Amino acid sequence: MATLTSPTRWAAPPKRYRVGEIVKHTGLSRQTLHNYTAMGLIHAAEHTGGGHRLYDESVFERLSLIARLKRTRTMEQIADLLAMHDRPAPPAAD
Repeated sequence: MATLTSPTRWAAPPKRYRVGEIVKHTGLSRQTLHNYTAMGLIHAAEHTGGGHRLYDESVFERLSLIARLKRTRTMEQIADLLAMHDRPAPPAAD
């Protein structure tokens, strides 16, 4: 009888989500996602040959963060906070 142990590990390719899938899972509108992309709050991971935006799994965490921040901050403040968060850390001084 064959065993099910194998040294080979298969990795699933990263999932890419179309705008419609994100709308379905979050309840946000297409226009909101378009606006967030235009404002630089979220970023498409890639585009299809037809120019459709595709997002990776991290977009859901980012959208949740934006929703929480919207309770107490303006969109301009949120954009500033996320821009600071996304900036690479400066190199450590010796």
